[in-house]
Order: sequence, then structure tokens, then C-alpha cells
Amino acid sequence: MIRPFLAGAVFLFAAACASAPDALTAQKEAAEAATITALLKAQDAAWNEGDIDGFMNGYWPSEELRFASGGNVVRGYEATLARYKVRYPGREGMGELSTSDYEIDILSEDAAIAHGSWKVTTAEGSSDGLYTLVLRKMDGQWLIVSDTTTLSD
Repeated sequence: MIRPFLAGAVFLFAAACASAPDALTAQKEAAEAATITALLKAQDAAWNEGDIDGFMNGYWPSEELRFASGGNVVRGYEATLARYKVRYPGREGMGELSTSDYEIDILSEDAAIAHGSWKVTTAEGSSDGLYTLVLRKMDGQWLIVSDTTTLSD
């Protein structure tokens, strides 16, 4: 009686292990974090070229996108793009963006959180703060699905 039970338990354990998803290795996590960091740097470059549309390429083009800043929440890609265009009109209004202090936490093969600092410098002065981004990997590409950006006091 015990042998058939033991054989069944071993079979079930082996089947469970065979169907379990591969764990992320440290090397894979580092590669994904580097890809996300490259996305953030590409956004900086687009911003600094005065290309808000290019900057927005890092965001999920969905009405489910969430952007929170200044005590307000904007939902949707188009609404977020419109907010940026009103807040930062034209190349001069955009100034120069720099992001730093990247902390990328890979949660799974298709989910990550990124924390960091940002600073925008214009002819009128500068503003800076922190951000927290939730990213999802969709069709092989990391995209921001939620952005919470704060302004320093």
C-alpha cells in the first residue's frame, strides 16, 4: 500500500516540477533591468530633443495607463500625452530632463517596478522629484503601465 502511494507522490512531484515556470536567474534579472534602464535613458534623450511623442513611446498605449502627479490621477495614454503637452509646451518649455538613481526590481518575467529621481531644467529654473513606475513586458517590450511622479518640496 505504501509503495503505490510513494510512487504516485513521486510522479506528482516530478510532474509539478516539469510544469513549473523557470525561475529568473540573477543574470536574466540583470539583463531585464538593463533593458528597462535603457528605456528610461531613451525617454530622457527623446525629451531632450523636444520629442514628447518619442518620450511617450515608453508608455503603454492604452486607456488603462495610469499617471499620478501633483495629487491628480490621469487615466489613458492620450490623456497623459495631452497633460505633458499642456504642462511642457514646446521645446523651450520642456527644458532638459535627467533621470538618475535607478532602482529596478524585476518581479517576474513580465512585471517590474522602477524607482528613480528626475530633474527638469528650463530657462526659468529647475524642478525635481522622484518617480515610481510599474512596467509590464508585452510582446517582448517593457512598457510603463503606471507612473507616480512626485515633486520635491
